[in-house]
Amino acid sequence: MDSLRHPDLVEMAGDLRHVIDAVLGAEQAAAAVAHRRLRTLRDVLIEAEDRGAVVKIDTPNGPREGRPIVGADHVVVGSSVVPFDSISQVRLR
Repeated sequence: MDSLRHPDLVEMAGDLRHVIDAVLGAEQAAAAVAHRRLRTLRDVLIEAEDRGAVVKIDTPNGPREGRPIVGADHVVVGSSVVPFDSISQVRLR
């Protein structure tokens, strides 16, 4: 008999697999929560850019709407360059 196929070891391996899967699920959920809580305005706009989403950005000079192109300290929406520090609100469409 193969010692690695012992019935006790097979059962134990299955139990360990369930525990590992549960821990992995909990870690992935915790990482998703941490990501949502720690992401910056730039992160949100980069995710919108990656998805090709349309955003509406409120600024002191009025709203801007379009697909974002994100820079280091600004976002381009349509033909407008909007510095991050002048954005008051972002809505994803």
